[in-house]
Amino acid sequence: MTDPETHLTVAESDLVARRRRGRNWAMFAVLAALAALFYAIAIVKMRHS
Repeated sequence: MTDPETHLTVAESDLVARRRRGRNWAMFAVLAALAALFYAIAIVKMRHS
């Protein structure tokens, strides 16, 4: 199989990279929010015990 990114122009390659960075930042935000939620739940549980 051929890699679909091997035949892209420079502009298309930049667009793919920009979209990938955007998805990476979105995934980071989701994971950070999930970690913050778990941390907050742990703090609330510790205060009520």
